[in-house]
Amino acid sequence: MATYALQLPQFAFPDVGPKELFPRLRDLATAADAGGWDSVWVMDHFWQLPPLGGPSAPILESSTLLGALAAVTERVGLGVLVNGVTYRNPALLAKITTTLDVVSGGRAWLGLGAAWYDAEHHGLGFDYPVDRVRLDMLEEALIICKGMLRGEAPTFSGNHYRVDGALNVPGPVQEGGVRILVGGGGEKRTLRLVAQHADACNIGGDAATLRHKIEVLHRHCADLGRDPSEVLVTRLGSLFPTGSADETTQLREMLAGLGDAEQTAGFLIGESSEITERVHELVEAGAELLIFNLPFASTAADIERAGSILAEATAGA
Repeated sequence: MATYALQLPQFAFPDVGPKELFPRLRDLATAADAGGWDSVWVMDHFWQLPPLGGPSAPILESSTLLGALAAVTERVGLGVLVNGVTYRNPALLAKITTTLDVVSGGRAWLGLGAAWYDAEHHGLGFDYPVDRVRLDMLEEALIICKGMLRGEAPTFSGNHYRVDGALNVPGPVQEGGVRILVGGGGEKRTLRLVAQHADACNIGGDAATLRHKIEVLHRHCADLGRDPSEVLVTRLGSLFPTGSADETTQLREMLAGLGDAEQTAGFLIGESSEITERVHELVEAGAELLIFNLPFASTAADIERAGSILAEATAGA
């Protein structure tokens, strides 16, 4: 049976200032924890994304926030979707993730990707190499992080990173080490890196896109001699529950202006029955963990409502 998870990308809420911000996020996360959501994810950005208000809008640092959420939740997994490889030394990232796993009692994920927000990099002084170089960095980071998160003390020397007997004590609480998720659907390199190094992948788009990307992933697994069932397929999208057909139509028209067809393919908009139908399509295409952000959610009640819809939708999927 497919499961569902919550991403928290939004940090601007009506009448919520900096002092009240974490209590609000705590309420959203604990509602997910109590409501059957599989896990809670945050983004790795220091400037808010343009669709959510851009650099002048509020956002919190991901690993610090997850540490705080670990202390107020009991069951949900916790992860960053995904850490940009350009922002942190991979050995440091492995230590941060291990600390989260210890604090949370074995609930951490390591999400890792090649990064993309060039304006953020330039504004804050991070180097932003070309795509090919960032993917090289991602490959080296995966080698180092995987070793450190599996109880090894890796020695590695690459073009971008090096470690020499990288001890990681204490190790993760999870048996077998922290699970690694790679974000992105690049068919030549990213999905091959998933097949080589990761426990999960995260892919966007509609059911047809998802099905195609999974076929590519499975071909890489076959080339490398890996069982594709060892790789969990996750899918990120935005959820917009509505209460009527008229509300659905109005919302579709409003959201259509936010991007092209490819950018809006991840939106699930509609009443419960329509959301259930779309969820079934995604699960039939191969999604095993459906990760949703709720752009209009601002209270625990919103999380509870969405969770009820998704629980029903995934029960028959």
